[in-house]
Amino acid sequence: MTGQRHAVSHDSLAGRSNSGMRAHREGAGGISSAVNGVRPARSRMLDYDYSLLWVMIALLGLGIVMVYSASIAMPDSPKYASYRDYHFLVRHLISITTALVGAIIAFKIPIKTWEKYAPKLFLIALVLLVIVLIPHIGKGVNGARRWIPLGITNMQPSEIMKLAVTIYAANYTVRKQEFMHSFGKGFLPMAVAVGAVGALLLLEPDMGAFMVIAAIAMGVLFLGGVNGKLFGGLVATAVGTFALLVWASPWRRERIFAYLDPWDDRYAQGKAYQLTHSLIAFGRGEWFGVGLGGSVEKLNYLPEAHTDFILAVIGEELGFVGVICVILLFYWIVRRAFEIGRQALALDRTFAGLMAKGVGIWFGAQTFINMGVNLGLLPTKGLTLPLVSYGGSGILLNCIALAVLLRVDYENRVLMRGGKV
Repeated sequence: MTGQRHAVSHDSLAGRSNSGMRAHREGAGGISSAVNGVRPARSRMLDYDYSLLWVMIALLGLGIVMVYSASIAMPDSPKYASYRDYHFLVRHLISITTALVGAIIAFKIPIKTWEKYAPKLFLIALVLLVIVLIPHIGKGVNGARRWIPLGITNMQPSEIMKLAVTIYAANYTVRKQEFMHSFGKGFLPMAVAVGAVGALLLLEPDMGAFMVIAAIAMGVLFLGGVNGKLFGGLVATAVGTFALLVWASPWRRERIFAYLDPWDDRYAQGKAYQLTHSLIAFGRGEWFGVGLGGSVEKLNYLPEAHTDFILAVIGEELGFVGVICVILLFYWIVRRAFEIGRQALALDRTFAGLMAKGVGIWFGAQTFINMGVNLGLLPTKGLTLPLVSYGGSGILLNCIALAVLLRVDYENRVLMRGGKV
């Protein structure tokens, strides 16, 4: 019995000793793997950036509230007399539901697949820009032909082109990396592609969308390492082309003059009508706003209050504080897009990194232009506030773009854990 007890005690001690050695080895392995940059499978690292997801949800939620507030009085206008006061709210909710489904599907698509089909997606978007100009197919609203009717909704090809050019510019930069310092093989083909897109958009006309698309393409090329002189020439060409378009078009020239002095009697009731009422809305809002639902300018004084000028309604009802909160939310999206892109580049995922940064440029440029127009810092352009303004195509493509960004972040984290994508 005594021998058995001694044997058991010895075995027990040996077992504890072996367990301790195994624990020590596992701990050392965990430390070693952490030092080498590969975290254990049991790491608590999140699958993707939840803060980015919640910012997107916050902006969509704000958009639901403000679209309803800005459009509730529209049925009082003869143009919308047959509509219910919740007409735009219901359609906006349908658009958001569709957009979220599209975003979930986009998130499940590997980044390699986006890279593979980037040229084809660009060509499809280019064909759609041609189709929208065909009489009896493209739908015209307020003198612009930008939509393709699909029965219950309308599709805006320029929104698809924003996503397509983001992906295509990243793909082009990767494929042409060795020629990025060459004018003929590196710079010229992309310039021709963007020029073709610009020509089609100006025929609609949609100068605002063209400015965003040009900013995306130029930004991705710059980040991809295009020759500095070539990039400077591209910028100079773009600015010169814009100035020529304004000078050659009397109505564009008049809009610029109206923007420079909106309170002039010649413009206040004409070309600068939207701008003056937008500024009045911001002025009424002061620091904390007049209260949700209390806007006066949305009572058919401010045109397009639920789309292009929804920030003015936010400024009037929620004040300076509300506008600053919106700016900070968009700042977070742009910042995270560039951080995710930089992380992807550090992992030698050039296409994913450039695409992520392209999404950041897209949201940054469009938000800046929309806010600049609302605040009178830029000439009036028909451009929505991403995720917030009413509009089916815009909401859908904005959500898909952020889903692709989240996918880049997800794959970055998988690689950092030592997995494969």
